[in-house]
Amino acid sequence: MLVLGVDPGLAMTGFGVVESSGGRERLVECGCITTTAAQDTPARLDTIYSRLLLLARRYNFQAMAVEKIFFNRNTASALQVGEARGVAVLAGCHAGINVFEYTPLQVKQAVAGYGRADKEQVQRMVCLLLGLSRAPSPDDTADALAVALCHINGSGRRTALERSHRV
Repeated sequence: MLVLGVDPGLAMTGFGVVESSGGRERLVECGCITTTAAQDTPARLDTIYSRLLLLARRYNFQAMAVEKIFFNRNTASALQVGEARGVAVLAGCHAGINVFEYTPLQVKQAVAGYGRADKEQVQRMVCLLLGLSRAPSPDDTADALAVALCHINGSGRRTALERSHRV
């Protein structure tokens, strides 16, 4: 299974491509789609959308996993993240990829085993699960990998449950 994990943001959208085969996960590619405040918002959103579509054309993804918005006190920032998240989901849909959404709590639980894990704990587990010597930088990239790993963990459980209900 090949999964694209996305940590949306207007200035930086992290992405991580993870392959899962035979119970092992491996990093295929990761990075950050960056935009600048000098660009107007539509141009920034177009950059995110276009780069994610390019990734979808390069790989045959079975799923896209996108982190849901964690609403904080800064509503302007939350709205911008929501816009970036919207174009990420749209890019996945337009590319014909099944899109799944996970809260930060679900991601932390799936990757670190604890829903209130801090960023360092999650990054250490991303490194451990993918056999990396150090966490990818910036944080948005490591977060995107964690979202992809969350989906892989959850989809394995879903498959096992589906099999047990068919028997």
